[in-house]
Amino acid sequence: MISRRVVRRSVAVLLAAVAVLPVGAASGVPGAPVPPGTGPEGRLVSGPEPGPFRPGAVDTPDQALPPEVYTPSAAEDAVEPPDAAEGTDDLVEHMPPGGADTRAAGCTRRTGPYQRQAERWLRLRADGRQSPADCRAIRAFQQWQGIRPAVGYAGPVTWARMRLVSAQLRPNAGRRCPVRAYRVACVDLGRQLTWVQKGRKVLYGPVPIRSGRAGYRTRAGWHRVYWRHKNHWSTLYRTPMPYAQFFSGGQAFHGIYGSVHARPGSMGCVNLRVRDARALWSVLRKGDRVYVWGRKPGT
Repeated sequence: MISRRVVRRSVAVLLAAVAVLPVGAASGVPGAPVPPGTGPEGRLVSGPEPGPFRPGAVDTPDQALPPEVYTPSAAEDAVEPPDAAEGTDDLVEHMPPGGADTRAAGCTRRTGPYQRQAERWLRLRADGRQSPADCRAIRAFQQWQGIRPAVGYAGPVTWARMRLVSAQLRPNAGRRCPVRAYRVACVDLGRQLTWVQKGRKVLYGPVPIRSGRAGYRTRAGWHRVYWRHKNHWSTLYRTPMPYAQFFSGGQAFHGIYGSVHARPGSMGCVNLRVRDARALWSVLRKGDRVYVWGRKPGT
């Protein structure tokens, strides 16, 4: 029979061994960075213990529960989240296998899923079928916007960019976002855009977003920014949520280290490019109103 003294000594030896492991070794990923495990930072959201940062994880879903709100220290707030890796925000069109099949002129013969929408936007005959003239016009737009590959395929990135270009001067032309004397963060799920307005003046945006996928839609209606956490870490999903601004339970505006055009969407949060999330952080304040409407295509 093993004595209690032997058991206690064995546990002490094990804890001492773990204490000298390199950062990330306890998680099974040598050298992987982990968030702080002490103080309020270690229990931001109900869920498993913090784990290693996974750079390839662009799904930063809505937490099932709201985060544990606390006041970050000045030292914590002084740390700026890192920028996204170079190339993360490049406009790369989603094409099916073999979709780059092109003619000598550099145009694809394929009809994209947003062919009819692109034709209407470009004021072409909207028959929903790719033609040489259609392809040349779509390809010219792609070259103008820096979309790759610029072969005239009317995919989701091309259509998203067309919506953004249309909205840049007057994002609220359809008057879907209520005009108020105070700041309102407008979230248009149908066009996958967000901006901030005060009265009729646009203070920020519009910029592209990535909202909740089917079954995890971003909640529509009026909300209020109730907590801002610059260096938030999702303990449920073990992924960073830089410049997080929570407005409805576990749903928040925040940056992602991946493309906002990646499918199928988040699990509720409003994802932004890191640079856009940083800019939005400087515009909104705790207590500001958020208005969400519409429905993300495909949900």
